[in-house]
Amino acid sequence: MSLDCPRLSVVAPCFNEAEGLGEFYRRVSTSCIDVVGDDFEIVLVNDGSRDATWPLMVELADRDPHVVALNLSRNHGHQLALTAGLAHCRGDRILILDADLQDPPELLGEMMSRMDRGACIVFGQRRQRNGETRFKTWTAAVFYRVLRSLVDIDIPVDAGDFRLMNRRALDILNAMPEHHRFIRGMVSWIGLKQEAMIYDRDVRYAGVTKYPLSKMIRFAVDAVTGFSVSPLRLASFTGIVMAALGSLLLLYVLGSWLRGHVVEGWTSLAVISLIVGSVQLLVLGIMGEYLGRLYIEAKRRPLFIIDEIATQGRREIADPGYVDIERGRRVERTTS
Repeated sequence: MSLDCPRLSVVAPCFNEAEGLGEFYRRVSTSCIDVVGDDFEIVLVNDGSRDATWPLMVELADRDPHVVALNLSRNHGHQLALTAGLAHCRGDRILILDADLQDPPELLGEMMSRMDRGACIVFGQRRQRNGETRFKTWTAAVFYRVLRSLVDIDIPVDAGDFRLMNRRALDILNAMPEHHRFIRGMVSWIGLKQEAMIYDRDVRYAGVTKYPLSKMIRFAVDAVTGFSVSPLRLASFTGIVMAALGSLLLLYVLGSWLRGHVVEGWTSLAVISLIVGSVQLLVLGIMGEYLGRLYIEAKRRPLFIIDEIATQGRREIADPGYVDIERGRRVERTTS
């Protein structure tokens, strides 16, 4: 394996994946050896796991020189954990893969072949989502299609983070400094030659999903607000419509007063007040989402903090490890 620049890096964020980590390592290692021989690295990122994930990572790193284990200082979330791994990997080509084995690492050979034919990014597009509930399958399908209708870029439907990228595409991705990250959308924004690979997603090998409904909703909000200002336009349009309706109601009230009619209907007025107040709060909420993201970005805090790095025969305390938001490169100061 090349110490400076392996041909392939596999990056996998992990959160409470102790049950399946050994099988993940076995299948990924086998796939990499079959495709690139000894010229690869596996970058495992522990995203604040509460089980034995980190000790298992250290054990794998100590046993296999291909494994690099990163331990984040706390749970940063899937997208920032993935960002940490992408900032640290050194390969010419980078495979993004979740540790739950729903995306088969055995597809690596086909993805590499497509990149050999000129693609800069090869992304997996799901034909089936085995082992997932109808609710999750249906909401995911609706989300991707609604998102695609809102944004100006072509974000493929039914495609997750499972993809192979070349170094050029990754360097562009690492130069993007935003905290609220929707990486699959950011990769689509890059452009270059991107090719879809249709596949069937497998059942999770072990454990439970790390994306409950609450996280799915937050993820969807990050996706929409990160790539579209349509909600702000909708808020403006709603405000104009409500202002027009209010003007018509005002004319009706004035006309009734001039004719000497007593305006009746306190119930109707109360309902109207509730509707108008609700719309105002909705508009303020939408604006607040965008304003909150500007506030977070203005703080210019590191995207993530790496607490410890483990490789074969060596463990280092990293202080800090993060993406330089000025220059879009990884900054790392380590002490043994």
